Amino acid sequence: MNIAHHFIKVNGRATRIWLDILLINRLGKCVDWLLIKKTDYLKAMEKSPVNPKPIHSLIKNALTSDIDNRELYLKGIDCSYYYEEVE
Repeated sequence: MNIAHHFIKVNGRATRIWLDILLINRLGKCVDWLLIKKTDYLKAMEKSPVNPKPIHSLIKNALTSDIDNRELYLKGIDCSYYYEEVE
């Protein structure tokens, strides 16, 4: 999704929201994005087109069944902006 999405600036946000919706619908889980450090996430995403294992591992370790927690979902969107900030 991150490679296919054509809006560079919002690729990450769109991908993370899409992924959470997909996981909720298929597994009854979503990602607690607060558990994934920015540097780890960015490194894993950079490698993901040739080696998806690091991003799979990060996401798997951050899965939660707390899918009805609105605060968790909104904080996940906040994390999206944090991940995309330029340092």
